[in-house]
Amino acid sequence: MRIPLRSTAAATIAAAACTLAMTGSAPADTPHPASYPKTPKIQDTFDSLGPEVKSARLPTGRTAHYIDDGPRDGIPVLFIGGTGTSARAAHMTDFFRTTRENLGLRLLSVERNGFGDTPFDSKLGKADFAKDALAVLEKLGVRKVRVIAISGGGPYAAELASLAPDRIEQLHLAAAAPPFGAKAAYCALPDDVLAKSLKESITDPRKWWAFADDSPVKSIPGFADTAYEEGARTYNQRGQQADPAPQVHEQKLYCQRPGPDLSRLKAPVYLYGGKKDTTVPPATLKTWQEHLPAKPVAVRTYADTGHDVQYRHWDQILADLAGYGSRTVVCHKGRSEMPPAREAAKLVSNGRATVGSCAWQRQGR
Repeated sequence: MRIPLRSTAAATIAAAACTLAMTGSAPADTPHPASYPKTPKIQDTFDSLGPEVKSARLPTGRTAHYIDDGPRDGIPVLFIGGTGTSARAAHMTDFFRTTRENLGLRLLSVERNGFGDTPFDSKLGKADFAKDALAVLEKLGVRKVRVIAISGGGPYAAELASLAPDRIEQLHLAAAAPPFGAKAAYCALPDDVLAKSLKESITDPRKWWAFADDSPVKSIPGFADTAYEEGARTYNQRGQQADPAPQVHEQKLYCQRPGPDLSRLKAPVYLYGGKKDTTVPPATLKTWQEHLPAKPVAVRTYADTGHDVQYRHWDQILADLAGYGSRTVVCHKGRSEMPPAREAAKLVSNGRATVGSCAWQRQGR
């Protein structure tokens, strides 16, 4: 094959530049301070900037957008984010990414109708999301999955549990809204009125993702900015300019009653709630229990949180997802540990340990 002259010349110039860079043209090394006696190691791999959003054409003809983050041979975990979130919302839990990787968890998430990269279709409901999620799992070769749903992801998790109970190994519901019981007050509002009330908040993600001043998430470096970026992605990714229609549609889906039948669900269930939660109050834990076929394996309520329980106690949720539900994450003698629950309770009650990773104690010092 003949090589074009221009390409040959460009290659020669590039090679010469590379040779020059590796010869004595570089400046002399600057001596390191005494605190850096060794030459720093340059990493061989890239650090993660968060999960990549992928796409898959489904048998229905729709395109699903999803993330698949973690070891391919890890324990599959389907993350169902709160209302008004994209597939990449799971990135907001990456402050404990190392723990998640150490526990061998593979985090999956499927985007819902109208958010992020996914176009809005007013004809789709919660069951359509469950079918899309199952189709993505099939594409990835995942048969059994552990599910963690937070906040507005609760009704979708219930739909999935009703549609394919045999596919769920564990079900975790953190400050998750139940599709049972009394409807929210906004359910009585006309769509246009609801849209007007939502428009301002979804236009400015700083309002949509506002947390109380005393929220534990304030101590997580970069958490607020990551949340704002997630809000901007959810409502503007396709140039939709904060169109409230998908949000109104989703919130009206939450008003549907009765909720799905969960009687065939055999998987163990874990419930998490913050005692200061006014968005999904602690009483909703009892609502979930009334509609589950069996008593939950664990009901974890925390006095130190409100609707941020899923973040403040994400370390415990990860441990539970990985199969360590009989243990409690604590900070003991300056180290994060996972002793049996009874032992942990004694350490905490005696003031010798605090609940959760030591990261919560060290941050901000």
